[in-house]
Amino acid sequence: MGAVVADDGPSGVKAPDGGWGWAVLFGCFIITGFSYAFPKAVSVFFKELIREFGIGYSDTAWISSILLAMLYGTGPLCSVCVNRFGCRPVMLVGGLFASVGMVIASFCTSIVQIYLTAGVITGLGLALNFQPSLIMLNRYFDKRRPLANGLSAAGSPVFLCALSPLGQILQHEYGWRGGFLILGGMLLNCCVCGALMRPLEPPKKAEVTKEPVEKKVKKKLLDFSVFKDGGFVIYALAASIMVLGLFVPPVFVVSYAKDLGNQDTKAAFLLTILGFIDIFARPICGMVAGLKWVRPRCVYLFSFAMIFNGFTDLMGSMSVDYGGLVVFCIFFGISYGMVGALQFEVLMAIVGTQKFSSAIGLVLLAEAMAVLIGPPSAGKLLDATGRYMFVFIIAGIEVTTSALVLALGNFFCIKKKTEETHTKEEAAEREELNKSGNKTPEDAKVDSIEVEQFLKDEPEKNGEVVTNPETCV
Repeated sequence: MGAVVADDGPSGVKAPDGGWGWAVLFGCFIITGFSYAFPKAVSVFFKELIREFGIGYSDTAWISSILLAMLYGTGPLCSVCVNRFGCRPVMLVGGLFASVGMVIASFCTSIVQIYLTAGVITGLGLALNFQPSLIMLNRYFDKRRPLANGLSAAGSPVFLCALSPLGQILQHEYGWRGGFLILGGMLLNCCVCGALMRPLEPPKKAEVTKEPVEKKVKKKLLDFSVFKDGGFVIYALAASIMVLGLFVPPVFVVSYAKDLGNQDTKAAFLLTILGFIDIFARPICGMVAGLKWVRPRCVYLFSFAMIFNGFTDLMGSMSVDYGGLVVFCIFFGISYGMVGALQFEVLMAIVGTQKFSSAIGLVLLAEAMAVLIGPPSAGKLLDATGRYMFVFIIAGIEVTTSALVLALGNFFCIKKKTEETHTKEEAAEREELNKSGNKTPEDAKVDSIEVEQFLKDEPEKNGEVVTNPETCV
């Protein structure tokens, strides 16, 4: 345990920002699509499950909730597995788990069995694919990372547009059991994506110099030092509040349309509209986030995206017909796409490449409980009141609150602290310069050589982003 793995992303390797990275990006696109769209697309089977097992909305909502909870709650486990075995083996095993879970679910005779198979087993498989794919994307891209994150995040709406109507067709032709079986076969494509995750190899010169050091240093399977970073703590808190309400509207919008008297196919088309808008929102937001002036201030763009999403939920609560739901899905798709494109880009900017594998696992664990209770609690509220308006209002309040926590926490806590630190550093530098005035010409020559060597070595760092008062969170 703790041996250095082949794809650990050594600091001597420069992110290629292209080349095989585009193949990695394609694999990440597929994995992200399955991971985020699958829990929403499964909701088209809820009506059939309610009729067959005689259960309520809150009972079926647990399926999507457990899927998302496994995706988030197993974050530390995925981090440990990646740090121990590497990204590619973990993803291959995860693809098998995801497929087997859905295949077994097609033979279940109770809702509890579906929780364990389609929820726990498939959710674990998707988690073992999702987190390593993001880690590999972070290692292969640096300057183009915002764009790469936006493009990979676009997998979610693309798959949502495809899986939602496909699920409706499969349910109509083969029933929910046949639909689960076919979807399980489709999830085997995760194994193909895992095979694309080729590790980055360090330069031969670096290998010679680093080999003695690597034998002495013991690799941390999970780095808890990220909690010393105030920006990381604020981000984790805000993200946990956000996911309480972020996934609620997509889960319930189809049932909302059906209860208004619309046909099943017409109701499912709402998710297609949402996904179609989301497809364009994510890459465009990724390109905007990569602009020279915007990238250092991504945290505020992320906060705006969350406020926009929460306000959309509040406005959507007033929808009383199909047209109103269509307008809601259009604006929700824009705001949801912005959140999806920026959430991991901001985290990467906070912690850097070396700690990202541990940081994302811990963040996902912090969000897990919120994901687990979000949709079911909304289902309970719906069962008690019979009105979707309250469900959308609560979701909007939760997402808006998370945006305020992130923006205000960054502005009042992190920014001021960073400015004080910079002031101390500047004072120390001035003192150092005063001392250097007493150096001999030979000493000054040695210093200039060291500075020149430092500037030559600096570009070889892999994926590190220099923090400033705006990117600390």
